[in-house]
Amino acid sequence: MLIAVVLYPGFTALDAVGPYETLSRLPGAETVFIAEQAGPVRNDNGSLTLVAEKAFSEVLRPDIVVVPGAPPAAVEPHLHGGPLLEWLRAADVASTWTTSVCTGSLLLGAAGLLKGRRATSHWLALDQLAAFGVSTTGERVVVDRKYVTAAGVSSGIDMGLTLLGAIAGDRYAQAVQLLIEYDPQPPYDAGSPHKAPADLVEQFRSNGFPRD
Repeated sequence: MLIAVVLYPGFTALDAVGPYETLSRLPGAETVFIAEQAGPVRNDNGSLTLVAEKAFSEVLRPDIVVVPGAPPAAVEPHLHGGPLLEWLRAADVASTWTTSVCTGSLLLGAAGLLKGRRATSHWLALDQLAAFGVSTTGERVVVDRKYVTAAGVSSGIDMGLTLLGAIAGDRYAQAVQLLIEYDPQPPYDAGSPHKAPADLVEQFRSNGFPRD
């Protein structure tokens, strides 16, 4: 099973690494980071580099596609066409599962893959996702046939475990969860707009995503 994790300049690191840590544990899985061109790709704050082992043109029929999100400045250049959207459309024809984390669903939406489907994204991007004809929801992980979308950043781990369960069974997914000791106990109960202080939520709704 070939798992292709897409990289592009400015991607959010945990969006890519969270699913990698879970899905790469599938029996017989081959996981590859890919980009428009093979080579190093820097994350959103420029402090971390992942290496794309292969170019889009070298990975034509992945079984699983994983598209991480990024801040607006990194996502928006791809929303009106280009090699990334072209590859997503082509790869989706053969994929068994096409997935995204955070604003990665905007890229799937822009590629026309989520039209008429239920999907999620970062809570600040749900309105933008809806503009692509998507039925949006604030759920943490949404499965609509072969499309599996996750909400903001950390939910990519949940998405990976959800997909593990669908492919390898609940017990296997539970074993992976145990081995990576994924047992969230955050020090604050502010991880969603429904729980966070109202003034903090309003601050981000008014100002949008941080641009850097």
